[in-house]
Amino acid sequence: MYDMAKLKNLGAIEKMVPDAMKAFWEFDKAALAEGALSVKTKELIAVAVAHTTQCPYCLDIHAKAARKAGATDQEIAEAAIVAAALRAGAAIVHATHVVEG
Repeated sequence: MYDMAKLKNLGAIEKMVPDAMKAFWEFDKAALAEGALSVKTKELIAVAVAHTTQCPYCLDIHAKAARKAGATDQEIAEAAIVAAALRAGAAIVHATHVVEG
């Protein structure tokens, strides 16, 4: 189902809803631009979020961008582990809704 070649279909979406897509691309660019956080840090955050959303496109794009920004494989792996810890933690604390103490 997931195929990076499908991203070419973004052009069709942009033709259908040009204003919304233009706003999205501008927001995406601004969110990932250098600021109080470095581009490297933002891309590592994006890698972690992509693990939690399980988006293979985002994983591929942001892991490459993180490396381009200077991230090492160890930093990328740690970002993935942080994401895993947060997902596991959410499952644990949600258990408080299904047990009675």
